[in-house]
Amino acid sequence: MTTTTTYGITKTVSAGYDETIARVKDLLKEEGFGVLTEIDVRATLKQKLDKEVEPYVILGACNPKLASRALELEPDIGLLLPCNVVVARRAEGTFVGVVNPASMVSFTGNADLGAVSHEADERLRRVIERV
Repeated sequence: MTTTTTYGITKTVSAGYDETIARVKDLLKEEGFGVLTEIDVRATLKQKLDKEVEPYVILGACNPKLASRALELEPDIGLLLPCNVVVARRAEGTFVGVVNPASMVSFTGNADLGAVSHEADERLRRVIERV
């Protein structure tokens, strides 16, 4: 079941962690997003703080066409880009979450971002629904 909050669109799946990361990357590509960054939070916390946590990765996804349109409307929108996608192992399964693109409009107060936000929402929601 997909859940939507003010800042995220999430789902927990029964597939394994590594399998889910690969699936999410494939689905993002199908929706026109590339993965620009991949942050292994677990490895970073282990290295920097010697802290053990469950596997957790943040993917920085970008759809160049949508990003370009958003930047034309709101030059500082780069503060909110790329779109973060999280995959994390949890007791109940593998958690997948994407940033809610509607938050771009609410954070900036720029209603002109509505069309870009709506298209990004449709694309990212399809990723979550199909994972």
